Amino acid sequence: MISRILKVAALFFLFVLVVGISAYLTLTFIIKSEDTVVVPDLSDKNIVYVLELLTDLGLNTKVKGSEYSADVPENNVIFQEPEPGAEIKKGRDVRIIISKGAKSILMPNLRGLFLRQSQIILEENSLCRGKISSTYSNSKKKDEIIGQFPSQGTMITRGECVDLLVSMGIRPQAYKMPDLIGMSLKSAINMIEGIDLVLGEIKTHFHKDKPLNTVVAQELLSGYRVAQGSTVNIVINRKPVEKGRNYLNGTQGRGLFRYRLKDGFLKRHIRVRLNSFGLSVDLFDGFMKPGEEIWLLIPRRKNSTVFLYEDGELIK
Repeated sequence: MISRILKVAALFFLFVLVVGISAYLTLTFIIKSEDTVVVPDLSDKNIVYVLELLTDLGLNTKVKGSEYSADVPENNVIFQEPEPGAEIKKGRDVRIIISKGAKSILMPNLRGLFLRQSQIILEENSLCRGKISSTYSNSKKKDEIIGQFPSQGTMITRGECVDLLVSMGIRPQAYKMPDLIGMSLKSAINMIEGIDLVLGEIKTHFHKDKPLNTVVAQELLSGYRVAQGSTVNIVINRKPVEKGRNYLNGTQGRGLFRYRLKDGFLKRHIRVRLNSFGLSVDLFDGFMKPGEEIWLLIPRRKNSTVFLYEDGELIK
């Protein structure tokens, strides 16, 4: 009887042991299969695709670097570690090296592009912008590329610089600088603007032996060749400001204030007032006919403000 009980107990113990071992092996296999993945073949795959694939598999992407390759296109994988087919746990790193493309490429065509557009093309091909030369052109717009070196289609190594010839647009018309000495301010300005030059700084200096309110010096000098749009500075013969009002004298020069009355029939009362450093002074106060123009020199100071009144109404 006792032997029979021992036999049954032994069989039961053996059964429990087999079931336990089977359960352990089954759970271990399931857990192991869930924690590990097979590394895919990433060679010659684009970096964007690789990032998406490894992320979906629960793996991390580590870029070790980049190398030139004549066989693998730019931004594709040329090396991976671990190798394809290896089993690794999720969360582990997969190290890759990216192709920078062929080291030597065909020089792209930049002619006809604008300077900013060419910079984008050069950067996309790992090229740098070299020396920029400029010339006038009647057929090319400003900043449009006329020529390049190396020329289109030649082999060039990435990292090299490309020299460009850029258009400055149509050559400005040139004039012989007129003699402004002795002219009134209004005549001098009309002369400057009449030949497409730009009035620059207006300064004052007093000469006893020369007519008042006339030009006594100019820069650019008369007789010189000047291009359209050049700036001309002039000096007007004007008496010094009265003592106690020298705050109107500016070491930074003066600007020109111009105002033209609208056409009409009646005279208007015009008042021009200057506020500077807390002080106010009337630069002009009188009646003017319709169509007349007022010209005033205003000191160029940051804290100066000019107010124009027409029949008591503030205009500007």
